[in-house]
Amino acid sequence: MLNLFSKKSNQGVHQASLLQRMWSHKMLYLMLLPCILFFFIFNYLPMSGLILSVKEFRFDKGLWGGDWIGLKYFKRFFGDSRSYSIIINTLVISFVKLVLAFPFPVILAIMFNEINQTRFKRLRGFLQGITYLPHFLSWVVVIGVVHSILAPNTGLINEIAKTFGGDGSTHFLMEPKYFLSIVFSSYIWKDIGWNSIIYFAAIMGINQDIYESAAIDGANRVRQIIYITIPSLVPTMVILFILSLGDVLKAGFDQIYLLKTPGNASVSEIIDTYVIRTGIQQGDFSYAIAIGLIQGLIGLILVLVVNKLASRKFDTSLF
Repeated sequence: MLNLFSKKSNQGVHQASLLQRMWSHKMLYLMLLPCILFFFIFNYLPMSGLILSVKEFRFDKGLWGGDWIGLKYFKRFFGDSRSYSIIINTLVISFVKLVLAFPFPVILAIMFNEINQTRFKRLRGFLQGITYLPHFLSWVVVIGVVHSILAPNTGLINEIAKTFGGDGSTHFLMEPKYFLSIVFSSYIWKDIGWNSIIYFAAIMGINQDIYESAAIDGANRVRQIIYITIPSLVPTMVILFILSLGDVLKAGFDQIYLLKTPGNASVSEIIDTYVIRTGIQQGDFSYAIAIGLIQGLIGLILVLVVNKLASRKFDTSLF
């Protein structure tokens, strides 16, 4: 009885001390309040609409008034023969972005770090600014540039092809075989500089005494990169990779939607574009929400599993 009383009293003291600490830092929590409200309004409140994945939505009955239908829409999605090609397209594009594009920001950050001489530091700042700039352009602008470059007859690529004897009339965006290359190159061009910021900051945090010790032992710059820089970046790589897995079934809606044409639809139709087509254009809200819920659940499971594996293998995890 005394132990129970002491535990309750300790909990009360702990709660009181927590409230006191929060009150002493009230201005910091006040600054945090807009961020909390933003996520609550735009991320958590809309989750109430997930109920429609197991209910029949009707405009006259509203969000909560429809009939319960259980797993009808989940069965419909997995029973549709088109769903498998859509899932495969999504996974392939996600693989291109998450795996094939993953090393490029790391390589760029290492290249920037190697520009150490004083006379080249201004050049490094200029190059970093140039590579960061595309991130601040919307995908509408970027895809507009892509369309101009790849336009048949008048585009830059076709003009170069004419110079070397080609016909210069290739419709790149209408042919499925070019689609993944266009997705990969435009994604790299837009985000490689921005993504390299985190890796460059991580490199700056490496103890320089390690490099000096390695140089004294006879290690050249290449060996220092292989045995010091890259291993030091592994925790950062793991964290960013885990965060990216949450969107593995999204594949970048803006970019894909703007690049999608009737000619490349067989490889460009992904889950997000399918959701927009069925939900917004066809008004099948419950079915679209069910598909979106599947996306979220798979992303959550992947993050939890890979986070656990990373904790065991690399001793690094999100939580």
